[in-house]
Amino acid sequence: MNSDSEPTLKTAAKEGCMEKFAVFKIGNENFGVDIARVVEILKSQKVYPLPELPDFVSGVINVRGDVIPLLSLRKRFGVAADAKNWHIIIIRSGDEKIGLMVDEIDKIISLPSEKIITPPAMFKGLKTEYLTGLGKEEDRIIILLNIDKLLTAEEKIALKESADPVRDSISNGAERIEE
Repeated sequence: MNSDSEPTLKTAAKEGCMEKFAVFKIGNENFGVDIARVVEILKSQKVYPLPELPDFVSGVINVRGDVIPLLSLRKRFGVAADAKNWHIIIIRSGDEKIGLMVDEIDKIISLPSEKIITPPAMFKGLKTEYLTGLGKEEDRIIILLNIDKLLTAEEKIALKESADPVRDSISNGAERIEE
């Protein structure tokens, strides 16, 4: 097989792939995350605020003894006022679990790779670094998030340092946070 045929084979193989995404809404926009990164989906929980964190970090939640940082995607992406009802998608980012506050859970979808396009440099005010692509499903565009880029390295360190004392108090049983 010569090297000229390799790109064609790779393209043909890629075109047959289906990728699954958990789709949710923030404001009027549809977003999606790779379903393999989703740990669980929860209704709203009691949020425990932590000091000196970026405003889009709402605090932490206690899920069966696990203290999980909670990000408001509305605030992260500059979408107006928080919704009254919200849900949480717990995702895995590296070794950590992170909660994403979203307005509405839509559904799980499968998209063929040819329905996923590379996003432009800016899309609806979102930086490309936050996106893995744009998915086309019927008459809508789904903004596919790059989970690993939602927090900078500095933000991840600050979040871990702020949440560690809360984690320690729960694991030592000194202070039980009730939901």
